[in-house]
Amino acid sequence: MSATAQNTAFETIIGLEIHVQLATRSKMFCSCPTVPLEGRPNTSMCPVCTGQPGVLPTLNRQAVELALRGALALNCSLNPKSVFARKNYFYPDLPKGYQISQYDMPLAEHGFVDIEMDGGAKKRIGITRVHMEEDAGKLLHAIGNEELNFSLVDFNRCGFPLIEIVSEPDMRSPEEAYQYLTVLKSIMQWTGVSTCDMEKGELRVDVNISLRPFGQQKFGTKVEMKNLNSFKAVKDSLYAEMKRQAAALEAGERISQETRLWDDKAGETRSMRSKEDAHDYRYFPEPDLVPLAPSKEWIDSVRAALPELPAVRKERFTAQYSLSPYDAGVLVSSRELGDYFEAAMKAEQIPAKPAVNWMTTELLGRLNAAKKDITESPVKPQHLAQLVKLIESGKISNRMGKDVFEEMWKTGKAPAELASGGGMEQVSDSAQLEAWVKEAAAAQPKAAADYKAGNEKAAGPIVGFVMKKSRGKANPAVLNDIIKKVLTA
Repeated sequence: MSATAQNTAFETIIGLEIHVQLATRSKMFCSCPTVPLEGRPNTSMCPVCTGQPGVLPTLNRQAVELALRGALALNCSLNPKSVFARKNYFYPDLPKGYQISQYDMPLAEHGFVDIEMDGGAKKRIGITRVHMEEDAGKLLHAIGNEELNFSLVDFNRCGFPLIEIVSEPDMRSPEEAYQYLTVLKSIMQWTGVSTCDMEKGELRVDVNISLRPFGQQKFGTKVEMKNLNSFKAVKDSLYAEMKRQAAALEAGERISQETRLWDDKAGETRSMRSKEDAHDYRYFPEPDLVPLAPSKEWIDSVRAALPELPAVRKERFTAQYSLSPYDAGVLVSSRELGDYFEAAMKAEQIPAKPAVNWMTTELLGRLNAAKKDITESPVKPQHLAQLVKLIESGKISNRMGKDVFEEMWKTGKAPAELASGGGMEQVSDSAQLEAWVKEAAAAQPKAAADYKAGNEKAAGPIVGFVMKKSRGKANPAVLNDIIKKVLTA
């Protein structure tokens, strides 16, 4: 089966567990900063987050607020009371010997997100639960390209605040999983819950996948996959695991419940360990933290502060500005990009499509080349709107617009100032253009005669003469009308 082929004998069942780091300044249960000193290992740690005897955790209010915001944005029902629990397991990067998480009484349950596939078809993916937990540390097995024969441990991440978002097993293809991840990441970023930088470990994905014969109701044996450091790795690993499981089932083999790692270089999954069940972690309520019961007033204030979400804004952009779903989708790829577009549209009465074109070609092209985002743009949204208005009104040509934009990018100045100061405004004065056309006809009598005889291509030398005379500033649309008027009179 190729990387993109679907297996025809088995139905694929996919669920995702996504860990999102909350955008707080300090850790979940202590005051250690979430930005380590100069990025150095083991510089953001204290007796609380490293589990020293006699210390007590204190819950971070900002972390709770961000978790509530994320759960509400995912259409979840908030539980009136949630309970923190100790998840017991022993690993070198977990100094306490347990992780503070939530188990049978999570923060929120029963949510959903809608994804859109090729062709515009929509599908709803259920969310089982959203719960809060702290992160563990990090083990280092290599420095750069050098493999170590020992492991190093960095406790900086111990206690970083997370929410875990557990989906229903509603996805049936790697493409659906990819779209779900894309939508979920966008929602977390739009709401300010997290920056979701995968390179920094702020968004991590574990995949659960099983296969079953088409028509069978019972799920197959679930396999978990870890070590997925990009959305592409998620998609590629799913295809590889689909192929592996299908081959095993067709050969009459039994799929083992286990955790597997994705080997990107080899393009295959590898067995890591047998998969634990919940009872293996010996969950019990965290005795040092009271149950979490946010007030109705607090929840209402969090709900009221939620921004317009990407899917809603996309539909509004399509309807309000008569944009294609594709253009609207580009604009809502980030909250800041959509805000920039709306600021431009409010600044001037301009058609939306030219504004989108200038944003997505000239502006985003330059920003990407400079490795900047839209918030760092030297071109203000009102200035981009003014540029579009100058072009649409015929005061400058589209080609001149690119020259003006170049100066706007360099100087941050308004386009009208640059166009007039640089002599870039088009000549649209009918009297002046008529005088030039008559002069051109006198200098190009054969072209003028051919045009009068019905050969419209003969206008070329006339246009060339006028453009040279006007130094390229004659308004082409007005000039064509003047040529027709003068030469056919």
